[in-house]
Amino acid sequence: MRPKGLDDLIGQEHLTGPEGVIRRAVKAGVIPSMILWGPPGVGKTTIANIIAHEVKKPFYSLSAIQSGVKDVREVIEKAKGSGKAILFIDEIHRFNKGQQDALLGAIEKGIIVMIGATTENPSFEVNRALLSRCQVYTLNPLTEDHLRQLVDQAMVRDEVLCKKKVLIKETHALFNIAGGDARKLLNLLELITDTPDDLVEVTDDMVVRVAQQRTTAYDKSGEQHYDIISAFIKSVRGSDPNAALYYLARMIEGGEDVRFIARRMIILASEDIGNANPTALVMASNTFQAVDVIGYPEARIILAQCAVYLACSPKSNASYLAIDQALNVVREKGDLPVPMSIRNAPTGLMKDLGYGKGYQYAHAHPGNFAEMDFLPEALRGMVFYEPGNNPREEEFRQHLRRLWKDRYNY
Repeated sequence: MRPKGLDDLIGQEHLTGPEGVIRRAVKAGVIPSMILWGPPGVGKTTIANIIAHEVKKPFYSLSAIQSGVKDVREVIEKAKGSGKAILFIDEIHRFNKGQQDALLGAIEKGIIVMIGATTENPSFEVNRALLSRCQVYTLNPLTEDHLRQLVDQAMVRDEVLCKKKVLIKETHALFNIAGGDARKLLNLLELITDTPDDLVEVTDDMVVRVAQQRTTAYDKSGEQHYDIISAFIKSVRGSDPNAALYYLARMIEGGEDVRFIARRMIILASEDIGNANPTALVMASNTFQAVDVIGYPEARIILAQCAVYLACSPKSNASYLAIDQALNVVREKGDLPVPMSIRNAPTGLMKDLGYGKGYQYAHAHPGNFAEMDFLPEALRGMVFYEPGNNPREEEFRQHLRRLWKDRYNY
C-alpha cells in the first residue's frame, strides 16, 4: 500500500500538493537536505522513498536506533563513488551529537542529501550545526477524510481485501483508534478482516472487540504528546490542580518520559510563577533530579506533588515579560554604550580615560544602596521589570519605589 509517487500520496498536501515545496523541489531536481517532523504514520518514510525514486538518486536508509557513526561513514564512502546520494535516517532525534556531527561534512560538500525523520521537535533534539544545513518540514496527522481515502484505496489495491466482500458500515471506532496514523489504520483494517469469512461487516463494536481495547488517546510520539502537555501547562498556569493531575495521569499512562514532564515544570515554575513564589523553581528543579533517579512507577507521586504545588502557587509572569521586553530593546537599539562609571578598568590607561570613575560601592552606603545610573543614557528611566500583583512582588514594588522614587516609576 505504500505510494510510489507524489500523486499517490494521501495527506501532506501543503508539502506535496501542486504548490508544495517538496513537489517543486522534486520537479526541479534540486533536493535540499531536510528534516521531516511529524507524528507516526503520516508519510515521512514514504516521502523520502518517493523523492529518491523521482530524482533517480542512490538511496540509503539507516535507523538511528540501530546505527552509529561507523554506519554513517560507510554510507558516505559508498555515496562518494555513486554520485550525490540520498541518505534517509529514521528517528534522527536518537542520534547523539557525535553521530549528528558525522553527517556535517558530507552534507556541506554535497556528497549526500540527508533526509531525517523525527517525531520530536528538532529544535530541541537536533544540534544547531545540523539544523542549519537542513530545511525543516512539518507533517500533519491525517484527517478523517484522508483515512477514508486510505480505506477506499485499500479495498481496490490490497490483494486480500479484493477477494473479500468488505462492508464498512461504521468508521468512528476505526478512525478513532487509528488516530491520524495511516500505518495503524491499515494494520487495524488487516486485523479485523483477517477471517475465513468471505463477507466482513465492519462496525464500531466489531472494531473495538477485535482490537480488544480502545487505545489511549495519548501517544507520546504523536500530536497528543503536544496537546496533552499543553493542556497540563495551561491547567497549572490556570491554578487548577485537578485538571493538572488529570493531564499528568494521561501522560503517565501513556508512558511519557518523566524527565520531559519535569523539565516542562521547571520552565513553568519560572515563566508562570516566578518571584510570586521563588520556592516553586527550587521545588521543580528538585523534582527533576528526583524523578530522574527514581523512575516509574514511584516517580508519579513526586510529579503529582510538584504539579499540585505549582498549580496552587500564586502566579506571576513579570520576569518572563521583563526579559522579553529587554531583548526587544536590545534588538531595536543595538549595543548602547555602558555608562563610564560602571565599566571595568583593569589598566591604568582605561582609568585615565574615565573607566570606573564615579562608581559608588553599594555596600559602603546606608541600606547597601547608592543611587547611580546603571542603564545606558538612551534608556535612562526605562522600566523592564514591573512587579506582579501578588504579596511577595508587592513587597518588591514598595522596596524599589523607596530606592528609586526619583528615577523609576514604580
